[in-house]
Amino acid sequence: MSDTWQWQLNGTLNTLYAVSIYDIDLFDTPVATIKALQVSGKKVVCYFSAGSAENWRSDFSSFRASDMGNALSGWAGERWLDTRSANVRKIMRARLDLAVSKGCNGVEPDNVDGYANNSGLPLSASTQLDYNRFLAREAHNRGLAVALKNDTRQLGDLVKDFDFAVNEQCHEYAECGGYQVFTAHNKPVFNAEYAASYSTNAAARATLCANASAHHLHTLVLPLALDDSVRYSCEH
Repeated sequence: MSDTWQWQLNGTLNTLYAVSIYDIDLFDTPVATIKALQVSGKKVVCYFSAGSAENWRSDFSSFRASDMGNALSGWAGERWLDTRSANVRKIMRARLDLAVSKGCNGVEPDNVDGYANNSGLPLSASTQLDYNRFLAREAHNRGLAVALKNDTRQLGDLVKDFDFAVNEQCHEYAECGGYQVFTAHNKPVFNAEYAASYSTNAAARATLCANASAHHLHTLVLPLALDDSVRYSCEH
């Protein structure tokens, strides 16, 4: 998977971008939309949270109280998950089955770095590696490509398990260099930046895009809401 991309998880999906890959919400996107994107020559990556419980999802009632830890700061209705839980893993297998049934080409499991956050759960680097490899293995068993989302501390450990990476704000936080382990293996890295300066300041955006090109990243400037209200691509 390579080339240009669009990432939109909220609002009415704009299907008109001339890109190779669309990253869209697994639950909210109709099958007809996925098929239409594919007919137009695009690959479809389906997003779902693998490390948090979102209380608006249709399968939320499947989580047990013991599966959930602290709330995610800044994200109403979300709580960190105990990724060691057999029940959590059962739910994630069902979500991967849903991705297959909806015709997704790949998946983007989010929040796969709970161990590095204030989860309120006894998660560790080793439990995270185990869970992320579980997700990759289960995705591959279903014929799905799978992205490693953020988890910048474990890129070297997980590059062999994942097909591509999706990153948020590696330029803003000076973490892009770590993705060399992916690009060196010809595994694409899709990056989104949210800082207001990148959308309002053309010079800042030019510097960003030059840096993205130097790191071989596919970089977009997007709103944090991922609702297509703002979009700049470093690739044309």
